[in-house]
Amino acid sequence: MNLVINASDAMPDGGRLVIESKNTVLDQEYCSLHIGSAPGRYVLLTVSDTGCGMGRETLEHIFEPFYTTKEAGKGTGLGLAMVYGIIKNHDGYITCYSEPGQGTVFSVYFPVLEVIEDAEERTAAEHEKAGGALGGDETILLVDDEKFVLNTACDILGQYGYTTITAGSGEEAVEIYERKGSRIDLVILDVGMPGMGGHRCLEKLLGINPEIKVIIATGYPAIERVKETIETGTAGFIGKPYRLIDLVKKVREALSFN
Repeated sequence: MNLVINASDAMPDGGRLVIESKNTVLDQEYCSLHIGSAPGRYVLLTVSDTGCGMGRETLEHIFEPFYTTKEAGKGTGLGLAMVYGIIKNHDGYITCYSEPGQGTVFSVYFPVLEVIEDAEERTAAEHEKAGGALGGDETILLVDDEKFVLNTACDILGQYGYTTITAGSGEEAVEIYERKGSRIDLVILDVGMPGMGGHRCLEKLLGINPEIKVIIATGYPAIERVKETIETGTAGFIGKPYRLIDLVKKVREALSFN
C-alpha cells in the first residue's frame, strides 16, 4: 500500500503504475555485489511507476524514518521505513532504482518458504484422520460480518457433514434464531461486529433460549468485555484467526458437551 501511494504521489498528472510478481533466484555472485541480500529462491514483487523519479541523494535516505521529500503536512516520512521493516522481518530484501524524470522501480524479494508443501500435506492428513471423529449432522448458525470467514467456515463444516446457516450481523442472527431456533444446535458468534455486536447479540439469544450453545470467536485479546461475554454463558471460545481443524474440534466438543 505504501509503495502504491508513493507511486501515485509521484504522478500528479497521471502516469502508469505496474505491479508484477515472479519467481527468481539470487546467486552468490549477485549477493556478493549487493549488501543485505542472501543467496536463495525468492518471489520478486516489483512496483514501478512513470513518475517524477528521484536523484541519487534522495535514494540514499529513502528508507530512513521521518525522511520525506513531501511538503509539510503531506507525509510523515514513515511509509518506506515501514516497508523496509516489514520486508526485513520476513527475511527479505528490497532495492530501488530511480532517475529524475524517468520514474521509479521498487524490487521486493520475499524468500520462498520451503516448508509450505509439508505443512499443507500435514493439514490434509490431519483432516482425513479426524473426519470420522469430528463429523456430525447438526445445524450450526455462523454469525460474522466478514463474508470470507462465513464462506470458508461453511465450506469446511459442510465437508464434515454439518448443516450451516449464516448471519452477517447480530440483528440478523437474532431474527434467524427467533424463526429457526428449534433447528439450530450451535451458534458460532463473532463478538467484534458493528451494529448490535456480539455481546448484545449473545444476551438476546440467551433471552430466547437460556440453554443455547454458543462458541465465541474473536480476534481481540481476552479483555474484560470479552471475559464477561464468555462468563455470561457460552459453550467455548476460539481466537481468530483460527485453523479450520481447530474450529471443527471446538464444534464437536461443544456439541458433545451436556
